[in-house]
Amino acid sequence: MKLKITVLFIAFISTFSTAQSKVGTVDSDYIVNFMPETKIVIKMTQDYGAKLDSSFNLKLEDFKIKVEDYKKKEKEMGVLEKKTIQQELGALEQDINKYQKNGNTLMSLKRDELMRPLYKRLGDAIAEVSKENSYTQILTTTGNQFAYLDDKFDITDLVIKKLGIKIPEVKQ
Repeated sequence: MKLKITVLFIAFISTFSTAQSKVGTVDSDYIVNFMPETKIVIKMTQDYGAKLDSSFNLKLEDFKIKVEDYKKKEKEMGVLEKKTIQQELGALEQDINKYQKNGNTLMSLKRDELMRPLYKRLGDAIAEVSKENSYTQILTTTGNQFAYLDDKFDITDLVIKKLGIKIPEVKQ
């Protein structure tokens, strides 16, 4: 009985030791930069930003006009009137700062929303290439620090081919 358990244990351990894992890398940002849809996303993001900027500029112009008006009439105003207008101007300035901060957040959210389908498509292509080439793990090189990467395990070119992306030739 002990012999059977020992044989089974050795067989079980040997299956783990023979299992190989194949790790590859991919530069996802490099690929996304060459996807044709990226230009469309950039244009849509810029258009959205222009709409936000036009609203912001209207608020800013209104604020500037009120500040100029205050400066012109300041000498004629009483203390209470000055204090009231200064509080209004301070509130307007805070509103403008808040609007600008919200605009930056909205821009980031819009860009992420528009880029999500591209990264989904890229993720699907990476998964297909990984399965076709028997990779067990794929690491992205973007934003990670690697001490050494063997180029033969980089699947970036395979994913680019899978997506049908044309990379322009680099002129020397």
